[in-house]
Formats: sequence, C-alpha cells, structure tokens
Amino acid sequence: MTPTMLPSSQQARDVAYQLHAYTNARSHQRAGPLIIERGEGPYVFDTAGKRYLDAMAGLWSAGLGFSEKRLIEAAHRQMQILPFYHTFASRSNGPSIALAEKLVKMSPVPMSKVFFTNSGSEANDTVLKLIAYRSNALGQPQRKKVISRLRGYHGVTIGAASLTGFPDNHRSFDLPLPNVMYTGSPHFYKDSRAGESEETFAARRAEELESLIQREGADTIAAFFGEPVMGAGGVIVPPPTYWDKIQRVLKKHSILLVADEVICGFGRTGKMFGCETYNIAPDVIVVSKQLTSSYFPLSAIIMNDYMFEPIADESNKVGLLAHGFTGGGHPVGAAVALENLKLIEERALIANVGRIGAYMQERLRTLVDHPLVGEVRGVGLIAAIELVLDKKRKVAATTPGDVGSIASRLLQERGIIVRNVDDALSICPPLIVNKDQIDELVDGITGMLHDLKATVVNCREPH
Repeated sequence: MTPTMLPSSQQARDVAYQLHAYTNARSHQRAGPLIIERGEGPYVFDTAGKRYLDAMAGLWSAGLGFSEKRLIEAAHRQMQILPFYHTFASRSNGPSIALAEKLVKMSPVPMSKVFFTNSGSEANDTVLKLIAYRSNALGQPQRKKVISRLRGYHGVTIGAASLTGFPDNHRSFDLPLPNVMYTGSPHFYKDSRAGESEETFAARRAEELESLIQREGADTIAAFFGEPVMGAGGVIVPPPTYWDKIQRVLKKHSILLVADEVICGFGRTGKMFGCETYNIAPDVIVVSKQLTSSYFPLSAIIMNDYMFEPIADESNKVGLLAHGFTGGGHPVGAAVALENLKLIEERALIANVGRIGAYMQERLRTLVDHPLVGEVRGVGLIAAIELVLDKKRKVAATTPGDVGSIASRLLQERGIIVRNVDDALSICPPLIVNKDQIDELVDGITGMLHDLKATVVNCREPH
C-alpha cells in the first residue's frame, strides 16, 4: 500500500514538522512518507511490518546491512570511554589517530595525512577550501579554478553542489559558484556519437578536457574532481581507457586529481577503492558512506604530501589552519569505522563483491532484451538499468524521470527499494548480499518490467 492508504499519527506528524531532502515538499504533504522502522541484514521494514530488500543500501552506504551488532557494540564501548572530543587546537583522541593511520596505510597510492569531516559534502567543500589555501601558499593566487564533470555528484553544500553537475542542484540556489567549470561525462551510452567506439569516445573526452584547460589557461586551474564510477549520476561506468587518458592530460598541466570515493570506496567496485579498479593515482581521496556503513556520520579527506606540505607551510605562516568541524574526528564515529573496516577484511567482503557482483551483473544483463531496457551497466555491486520507450533513440518519456519514477514505485510495491536517477534505476545493495537475495532482486525487477509495460502506454514519448 502507498503511504496515502496508510494514514498514521507518525505520518501526520512527519508532514506537519519535517522538510525532507530530495523531495517535492508539496507532493510530500499530499502523500506522506514511507516510514522505515527497523532493519535486518539487507532488509528494512516499515511501520506496517512490510519487508523491503533495500537494493540501495540506504543511500549507497550501509555496506554491512542494517543490523550489524559489532558496529553497535563498538559505538557503545566508545560512548562509555569517551563519548565526544574534538580535534581543534592540537587536541586528539585514540580512535581518530588509529583511523587516520589505517586510512593512510590502506590507501591505493602513497598518502600522508587525513582530515576528518562529517559527510561527503563537507569533505568536498573542505577540499575546495584547501585547494585555494594551497594555491595561495604556492604563490599562485590565480590558480583557483576547478573542473568537475556533467552528471558528477559531489554533494549539496554550497561548494560541493557547485561541483555537482546537475541543473537541479543549482536551480533556485544561485549556484554554481564562480571558478567551477564542467567537462563532459564518461557516459558512452548517452553521449557517444554515431559509429564512435569506446576508445574514440574516451579520446574525445580527453581532448575536450585539454581544450577546456587551454581555453581557461592551465596556470589558472588547480584541480579536477571525479568519481571513479559516477554513482548518483546514474551509475556511469567509464570506458576502459577513459581514466588513463584523463590522467595524462592532468599530469601534463600539473593539475591536482581529487578522487571522490564516497560511493565507490571500501569494496563497492570489487576492489577496496574504485581507484584500484581503474588505475587512478589521485592526490586526494574523499571517503564517507561505507566508511562506517553509515552507522555514524563520518567522512575523511586523505591527501598526499604534494597536497599537504604547502598547506602546512601556509598554516605556519598564517598562524593556524582556521577550518574544522565540531564532529570532525569524532571518537565514536572513528571507533565504528575501525570496526567496520575490520569486518570488511575479516569477512572477505571484497571477495564477496567479486563473486556476487559478477553474478548480479550477469543476471541483470539478461534484461537487456526487454523492450523497455536500453542499457544495463555496472561493476561489482553497483549497477543501473536505463529505461527507454524507444531503444533506437535511447529516450523515455517527454519528461525525464516519468518512467523511472513509475518503475521505482512498482518495485517498492513488490518490496524492493531502488533509486531512479531520471529514467535509470540505480542498484547498490549491501556488500553482504547473497545469491538468493540477488535472485529476489532480479526476479522482482523482471516482474516489475512486465507491469511497467502495461503502465507506460500513458507516458508520452518525446518527438
């Protein structure tokens, strides 16, 4: 049943008092929320007791599922010892020290320091500030521009939303900020030209980046931000040689590379980091979400000496690095993260992603012959199904998202939670899923496509 059919005092109170993220506020007032009451493994349950396979791991993030007792116990132990302390003014705490050391040592390329924040958005905002700080330290005050990508997602704070390459994240917010520029996404299915191979497409994207740098002036550009696999943009998997070509351009012009691993990090792509999957050698890595399986808000910026040393010099010159967050390096969050990383290693979850991810990708690709499926794409335990009404033209309804929203609702009725990005159904189950649960997911999607075919006759196809 839909929330409208299940009125409750909780629903009424939610509508009365809460403004929701990524929600049409007026539609929410009419329909009310789906209230999730509890979780168990990869499943969540609503207040009516209905069970859902959460094929989005919450928000790309609950890698260990929704009821891992060892994470709860780690938080409880730390709460009893030191429930909070900050990292301002040379203060520290044991869990944050241990986690910083762990992250530096496990990074896919040599790294030097970690700066803790509370969310991916805060982390990317902080990186923007540190980039400006670093440029000033190097005597390059003109070098403040950064390049992001269309369809890239880096968060919703003012700076991070500017990096995010979606109009909806800018419209009516007076964004983006100056000095943020965009180059094309690596979405071969949507952005390639007729007859273009993946290799040629990747080369064209690198040439477009080179042209942008030349046009703006290489000495004005400080950094390039990119996700190894674009997650919230619709699970856009880059062509095989894309990252090699992009990195050659950046290296040529001494432009910092910031790898946003907020979604890809800690196993999602079948390696510990997405950078390992695509041979990316960044100067900065941003992590969050699966760092704690989202049991506690925590994010981290992992940087190399090339990034750190000028910042350290400038803090000495100015007198301090005047930036930080009350919850940055929170001892409880750090303790949860350490236990989370320990469990990923102990239970060989990266290997599980390799096995179960391959099975999921194989099963999902059997759907590509369906008349409403334009493309199935993904790697490891992250995937997307691009829904279309016209396979040849690769288009869905006149209004982007109409078909995807219907499909998402039909799946929810079947007890499966996904997230549609326009007309792409994003899939990102917890790292702990098994083969039977993948079968449950794909069988549910297969049934949904049958229902969708009968439903979308009312959706107008663009002309």
